[in-house]
Amino acid sequence: MGSGGLEDLFGQREELLVADEPAPERKRSWTAWALRNLLLVALATVVVVAVMRSADLDISVIFVVSALAGLRLILLAVAEVRSPPRPKRSDRRGGSDGSIGTDSLRAAVRRWEQNLDRANADDDLYSRNVLPVLAELTDERLRLRHGITRASDPRRARQLLGDPLWAVLHDRGRRMPKARDLESYVDVLERL
Repeated sequence: MGSGGLEDLFGQREELLVADEPAPERKRSWTAWALRNLLLVALATVVVVAVMRSADLDISVIFVVSALAGLRLILLAVAEVRSPPRPKRSDRRGGSDGSIGTDSLRAAVRRWEQNLDRANADDDLYSRNVLPVLAELTDERLRLRHGITRASDPRRARQLLGDPLWAVLHDRGRRMPKARDLESYVDVLERL
């Protein structure tokens, strides 16, 4: 693992989930596109003129053609500026490894769980990965709630955090604490 910061928990770039890539668009011929639109206007003209004549209404064919061509141009312009289609929802079940078909939050939480499980057995991994993240979270919580960090006002930060959490954050050579100790540290952070 890298530096052990929040980037390790949230940002592992190589594990980005890739959505199903859309099929490459086929190049359509401009002449086929124009011919298709002309045919559409011609068929619509025939239908409109036939309906109008059957109702004993006399209407100019040129007027009908120009009205339908204008309508078709407006529809094409609107199609060009419409919003992109909504993304497909991801499959909540996921793959066997749990990385494909899940949302990003689940993947990040899964990485946290894996890091904590590995750190539970390896004190060096705990010192490199878990402690720096805990320290960043602590500084952020202190900054948001009290306008300080551990570096800017160590005396007040130590007073707010308490000696046990302060000692854990500053003694990098410590062993992985027990689960109940970690729970108490999280409780202190939540109370800040």
